[in-house]
Amino acid sequence: MTLISRLLGFVRDVSVAWILGAGWMADVFFVAFKLPNLFRRLFAEGAFNLAFVPIFAGKLETESRDDTRLFAAQAQSGLLVVLLVFTVVVELLMPWVVSAIAPGFVDEPEKFNLAVELVRITFPYLIFISLVSLLAGILNSLGKFWAAAATPILLNITLIAAVFGLSPLMASPAYALSWGVSIAGGVQLAWMVWHTWRAGWMPRLVRPRLTDDVKRLLKRIAPVAVGAGIYQISLLIDTIIASLLVSGSISYLFYADRVVQLPLGVVGVAVGTALLPLLSRQIKAGDTKSAIDSQNRAVEFALLLTLPAAVALFVLPETITSVLFQRGEFSPSDTAKTALALKVFACGLPAYVLVKAFAPGYFAREDMSTPIKIGAVCVGVNIAVALALMGPLAHVGLAAATVVSQWLNAGLLAFFLIRRGQFHFDARFFRRTARTSAAVGGMAIVVMACDWVLMDKFSGWLGGGSAEKAIALAVIIVSGMASYALFAHVLGAASLGDVKRWMRRPAKQTPPV
Repeated sequence: MTLISRLLGFVRDVSVAWILGAGWMADVFFVAFKLPNLFRRLFAEGAFNLAFVPIFAGKLETESRDDTRLFAAQAQSGLLVVLLVFTVVVELLMPWVVSAIAPGFVDEPEKFNLAVELVRITFPYLIFISLVSLLAGILNSLGKFWAAAATPILLNITLIAAVFGLSPLMASPAYALSWGVSIAGGVQLAWMVWHTWRAGWMPRLVRPRLTDDVKRLLKRIAPVAVGAGIYQISLLIDTIIASLLVSGSISYLFYADRVVQLPLGVVGVAVGTALLPLLSRQIKAGDTKSAIDSQNRAVEFALLLTLPAAVALFVLPETITSVLFQRGEFSPSDTAKTALALKVFACGLPAYVLVKAFAPGYFAREDMSTPIKIGAVCVGVNIAVALALMGPLAHVGLAAATVVSQWLNAGLLAFFLIRRGQFHFDARFFRRTARTSAAVGGMAIVVMACDWVLMDKFSGWLGGGSAEKAIALAVIIVSGMASYALFAHVLGAASLGDVKRWMRRPAKQTPPV
């Protein structure tokens, strides 16, 4: 489902690039789109969900169904109250909020006023998607993953429809897309309510109460917001600084990040979503050996799929960017600048996914203080590096700062788990990772050869129309995937049995009666 969502996300981003390009209006819309999603990833998917799932999963193991359902209902009511209050406050203070997240807009009244209007339209999306995240946490803890994983598909379909259906009816495409964001939130929430109700676990609306379990939940939310959301905080810092650079810088970073989000979303989300409930149950049961093994396999799986993706994005940034985005309002100059950011982001892709694999080791043990300390250090490093590089490297320096902070984040998370004896890399991990690296090297040679043949020998084909370029890129991608699969199999980086086990439907979690 996540793979389908990311592919539809490409269609969405191609549509947005075609109609908005990478100019000032695109910059404004991306700020309006980022703000509710930032808070959603920090507080809903990040803080709230990562604090909620271990408690909920633990109750599934040790307490009755009624007590577990009551906790979910109380958590939902508390979350809804906080969201409503927070949204009203932000809406009222929106001019000051926009000044804080996009200070470069302040001296351009048309740009600033449009940003305030669009963020006011998109911000209610936070309420919808945060409740979606809560219901997703419930279903994931029950071993039901597909419905939650499918919700971004609805967002992408709605925004694509907004591009072609609402744009002709509104003052600008940016307004149409902004309304599409809020409408999509309602559609996603309706979808999750239906599936949670069918599973028999839809929380009822109750009067919010500060019970012991809710207090326990609240104590864990603030630390996780920074610890789990370091990547989003880094991107926000990039947005703030990018608003001070030339027009289009926010868009270059956005489009490059969207390409990176395909492997990050498919692998990172899959690893983090499946690993947290599993580790929570294993640790609650006192099975430390199985927990360490599960985390090793998660890291192994993450590297198996992200290393080839990172190398492919690093060696083919201009080819990928031009095929995906260069049409309509998106110019060759936009392609070149976006490709530079993509090349840098590719270097950090393994780190992004490793964070998803290491962080559950803390959250499953309900250790929220360590990730926030690590996160604070990484945010400070990100700011320092971004300010140092923004002058000589412009938006590319901001991308580099994000990559540096992510590798530091992943390294520190792994270091402290190992030092506490809660994790160690086993012999299989080292064997498989060495073989994976060799397979990636072979794939890189094949991909560069294919790119050279199609770009130099048949440059007219790849440089032709959209269809020809899409076919050429598809040939390169298929060649890379096929060669990597062959090298991985021959070198023993992964076996067919491993793939079958990873793809097997997880056993359903049966809650106690």
